[in-house]
Amino acid sequence: MLLWRIFRIAVVGVVLALVAVGAVFSDDVLWVGAEWSYPGLLEFYAPDGLDATTRVVLIVAALVKAQLLWLILRPPAPGPLDRRERALRWLLYLAVAYDLVLWFPLGLLPDMVDLVFCLVLWSAVYVLYLLVIRWRSRVLRAAAGAMFAVMVAGMVNEVLDELDLLELGPGIVIGWGLMVCGLVETVLTLVGQHRDGRWSRGTLTFGWLSLSTYVLVFPLQFLSGGFASDSLVLTIFMDAMALVHVVWLAATAREMPSGGLPAEPLPPARRRLVRVAVAAVAVLPVVALIQPESAPRTTFSGWSIGCDEFRQFGDLKPEERDDAFLCRARDQMGGVPPMFPDSTSDQQILAYGRELCRARDREAQVALLKEAGSERASWGVDAWDLVYVCPEIIGATQPELLRSSEEVEAANKAYIAEMNANCRDPWPRTKGVVQATANYSLFADGDYGYFVLDPKDERGETLAEQAIDRLYKDDAQVGAAGSSVLVGHIDDVIDLCLTVKAFRAAPPLRLAGWDQVTEVPITTPTGHLTVPEADGGDVGANAPMPNLAIEGKGRYRLRVYVRLADAGEEHLVVVFPGTSKKRLRLKSWKYDSE
Repeated sequence: MLLWRIFRIAVVGVVLALVAVGAVFSDDVLWVGAEWSYPGLLEFYAPDGLDATTRVVLIVAALVKAQLLWLILRPPAPGPLDRRERALRWLLYLAVAYDLVLWFPLGLLPDMVDLVFCLVLWSAVYVLYLLVIRWRSRVLRAAAGAMFAVMVAGMVNEVLDELDLLELGPGIVIGWGLMVCGLVETVLTLVGQHRDGRWSRGTLTFGWLSLSTYVLVFPLQFLSGGFASDSLVLTIFMDAMALVHVVWLAATAREMPSGGLPAEPLPPARRRLVRVAVAAVAVLPVVALIQPESAPRTTFSGWSIGCDEFRQFGDLKPEERDDAFLCRARDQMGGVPPMFPDSTSDQQILAYGRELCRARDREAQVALLKEAGSERASWGVDAWDLVYVCPEIIGATQPELLRSSEEVEAANKAYIAEMNANCRDPWPRTKGVVQATANYSLFADGDYGYFVLDPKDERGETLAEQAIDRLYKDDAQVGAAGSSVLVGHIDDVIDLCLTVKAFRAAPPLRLAGWDQVTEVPITTPTGHLTVPEADGGDVGANAPMPNLAIEGKGRYRLRVYVRLADAGEEHLVVVFPGTSKKRLRLKSWKYDSE
């Protein structure tokens, strides 16, 4: 008892210490001390922090809950217990532990684990309530048994809902029905405890106070839009009220010893019937959840945890590949419909996937998807989706889809290195103060071109839009607007070779060998001019680009050379200081200025 008392004092002391520290230094610590939950939830309820009123409410709620926790942690009363009473005591303490701490680790597991745990636990508690409490009235016991059965049916309904099987009725009907039955069940249990005589007036008082959970909390939850209420104060109030019910459960378990009251003997036939009923209630819910292997299953939805990260085929174990395809088939990210209807089972999706692998052409794929009821049948199915269910077929023609993420990264680096190596400096003997040569990747589905810009200019977005507009009005496809110059491409390409050089004075024109040469003004208010880099993305220069504003802030001239060669399109961008605002179209074209 001394160790238990030390433990009791330590637990309540930690709660009070957290509240004291949090009230002075940290909202997160205050939240943990008052709500006994993960501090990350505070960002959901109060992303802008706690206001003064909410902090006061949290402190008051924490003091109230600390007092209730002190009552919950009272040691069990001594006295003899038979097997049923001992079993009920431990089950009630398990329910208390669940409400206080076990809900968190169980919440990290699949929802089905938590639902089955609660179903089995409370089914056993209800049966033992009927056997242990001395109701002293068959009618009262029968009425309590009926209410207990309804509550178990409600939990079964939640399990059926999680399994996407037949439910017992509409959610709102079941919700209100369980609310009323929960109220009646609590009242009948309290009446039974009063008639039994072993439970103290304090225990019964907490039982009657726990009815506030139904009388106040549930209606408030319903009226405020459900359990995810926007009112943080209401959430704190509900958590504190719910703890009163936990005190009643703990006190019921604590005062379980009969204290010399005469037991109600049961005839042998009824004892055997009771044992069968207890075993059935404990075992049958679990048995009912075990589905035959041939039964249709739905493991994932479009929003299931773990489906938001599409991993490379080579990163998956063989047993994970079917799951990866199921996630992709049920994906609804971006508002697109899933590949198959939500009612399609896992087995059906996998079977359709393997048939799609063997389809002769795109038309055969579309026909199979239409047969399955797909809303996006006309899209067909891409090989990078099907590789998860038939790697032997897809890998034979597209082995790159079998790579791991490390192999994909290595292949991308090798490709970029090869593309950069194919690009040569068109002015190798004319060295700039700074310069670079690299492959520049454009959008695969078309791109305006690339920018030479001041990345730190606050007006960057506005100037970029103006440069795009001016690009379409210029035959040379060079749009200039302040610190942004957009250079277009002549050919329909997704890669081009780009060389940039910066000089302290205008270099010679050297127009020979180039198809197009244009010179425009460009400014920099911050002393930075550069070309965007890909930096691991799909668009940009595939090598580091220097700062071309070698004289700092001010005005510069930007000259663009463009030509089409056997290796593709080649660009040379030359930047040098200059105050002229003229726009020049050079080469063999006519001289033009603005």
